[in-house]
Amino acid sequence: MEHHPHHQHPPSHMQQQPQPPQSHMQQQPPHQQHQHGQLPHQPHQPHGPLHHQQPQGPHHTQLPHQHLPQPQQQPGQPPHQQIPQHHNQQVPVENARDQILKGGQANSVASGTEQHLQPSANKHPAGHHPPEHQRLSHEQFRAALQMVVSAGDPRDNLDNFVKIGEGSTGIVCIATEKPGGRQVAVKKMDLRKQQRRELLFNEVVIMRDYHHPNIVEMHDSFLVGDELWVVMEFLEGGALTDIVTHARMDEEQIATVCKQCLKALAFLHSQGVIHRDIKSDSILLASDGRVKLSDFGFCAQVSPDLPKRKSLVGTPYWMAPEVISRLPYGPEVDIWSLGIMVIEMVDGEPPFFNEPPLQAMRRIRDMPPPKLKNTHKVSPRLQGFLEKMLVRDPGQRATAFELLQHPFLRQAGPPSLLVPLMRSFRHSPC
Repeated sequence: MEHHPHHQHPPSHMQQQPQPPQSHMQQQPPHQQHQHGQLPHQPHQPHGPLHHQQPQGPHHTQLPHQHLPQPQQQPGQPPHQQIPQHHNQQVPVENARDQILKGGQANSVASGTEQHLQPSANKHPAGHHPPEHQRLSHEQFRAALQMVVSAGDPRDNLDNFVKIGEGSTGIVCIATEKPGGRQVAVKKMDLRKQQRRELLFNEVVIMRDYHHPNIVEMHDSFLVGDELWVVMEFLEGGALTDIVTHARMDEEQIATVCKQCLKALAFLHSQGVIHRDIKSDSILLASDGRVKLSDFGFCAQVSPDLPKRKSLVGTPYWMAPEVISRLPYGPEVDIWSLGIMVIEMVDGEPPFFNEPPLQAMRRIRDMPPPKLKNTHKVSPRLQGFLEKMLVRDPGQRATAFELLQHPFLRQAGPPSLLVPLMRSFRHSPC
């Protein structure tokens, strides 16, 4: 979920079929809010697991119940696995970017049964949310979630709610704290309307347990009736999606965004956390240009005992080849997705964005790494930086730590370089 509706990205949750594009839920105006929370032992998103949603209007259509055709296996290459069917997934039939401008959101997809990170300490340790295969009743699930959130009603301390975004899991509002008048973002998710309700734990755990200057800060979380409310810092700058859609970024600005994103990823990866839904929708900006990573609903944890994941999770156009092929993968998938985000910043959208999600996934899985449309407009340093990320072999892909040392990032400047790119938005009643 994102706070602002920007250009629409395909479903972040890859469950068995790419979802319709959802708007980025950010803490900004027309954007939608991001999903934050626990790391799922099971794949989510886009954060992002594929959620099975019913079509919502003429811009969405269900994916056919069929597998992607299997490519010819090349000598020396790992075998391809079929892309699972995504039943009841909404897929945009119009340009996703337009869809987002209409309030939609790039949908993420999630498939498989990994375990998600869960609450900790007095609120349950990370990595232990109630498994859905136990088929908990609504009351049992609500009780389990109650153990990881705070008691009380946030409305006692918040008022002036204004809706600023909507996504596959709920809506995002801004609200005012009664004591001091500070504005905060509030993400509201109805427990009964979740396609994968266990992923709600991710909305709470990641931001609660992992703190970094380039990660959105969560203030608190509550259960209000049958809704999970996550209260977090409000980032007035909106989502990066709005910038890549409406503005042209120079290389200093691109380097500035990449450096801050890589700092967040280097931190998460050092903690064994894979984001799995990196894209412009998941990047929020503060009014002073600081960049923060959001949308943690599809995160996964790796460890010496479980070094790889295999779930189909993320947003189709940003997915790494190994994810689509259902091969074991690790933090390297975030680096590929960041490379696609660099293409967004240069070209305004990811590769294959005007193609249906499944077709785009086939291309990503079977073809050489995508290239910039406007290669002639970028420097050799930026091109070299991108080529370190978009490597089909995950073992040869640069790490976040390595990329932070790349010569291209020497062009990165202070966050204030990004301020001129931001736009103002109108808010509507929540």
